[in-house]
Amino acid sequence: MIASCVLLSPPSSHRLLTQSFSHQCKQQKRWPQGSQRPSQVVAYYGLKKPPYKLDALEPYMSQRTLEVHWGGHHRNYLEGLNKQLEKSDILYGYTFDELVKATYNNGNPFPEFNDAAQVWNHDFFWESMQPGGGDMPQLGVLEQIEKDFGSFSNFREKFIEAALTLFGSGWVWLVLKREERQLKIIKTSNAICPLVWDTYHNQLDSGRCCHLAYYLDYKNDRGKYVDAFMNHLVSWNAAMARMARAEAFVNLGEPNIPVA
Repeated sequence: MIASCVLLSPPSSHRLLTQSFSHQCKQQKRWPQGSQRPSQVVAYYGLKKPPYKLDALEPYMSQRTLEVHWGGHHRNYLEGLNKQLEKSDILYGYTFDELVKATYNNGNPFPEFNDAAQVWNHDFFWESMQPGGGDMPQLGVLEQIEKDFGSFSNFREKFIEAALTLFGSGWVWLVLKREERQLKIIKTSNAICPLVWDTYHNQLDSGRCCHLAYYLDYKNDRGKYVDAFMNHLVSWNAAMARMARAEAFVNLGEPNIPVA
């Protein structure tokens, strides 16, 4: 893929989470003066639809693949996450980004992490494609790619190489590094995404290298799938929007959004 993520007293498995992240979520745990905290708070995340019809990416990604991978695997991750979040209210009030970061727990993931991160990753993946995609980026994204990789052709070669050399199931990402303000291609395995590291400010695009993502259409030919992704599926429009957001955050800082 190409990438730019609910509860009675917490069980013992969540007590460390409460201690580790209490400084990050004081606003979320503060209740209006004179009010009584509810005895149970339950919230569920819903399944986001891809921003196009399920047959819109054909013939490069079939409706059957979307039905199996989005309607099946993606949905299963979401339902698994909601079932885990039913058990405790300690994660209530988190945005999905915050949920992924918190459950990653600095490299010692909590049980909720895999499902939470896979939901986030898959949402990002579907949004990284569009009907009639591929071709070349424009404006700031193209300028930054040419600056950091020498040319779009060099970038394309490096991205494809990363996808073909990724072992097992995982993701290839185009990210903007926070300090250097430079684009990088990175690979992650399984559910890991750059969101969990402060090194990277924003993901612009992602490529899914899970066997299930392309098996129905391309069998074992990962190279053919990656070519189709780069030539016909990748949404540079989405990448440009993410680039604009990333540049705004780099220049102005991330907004401090109050939590209700």
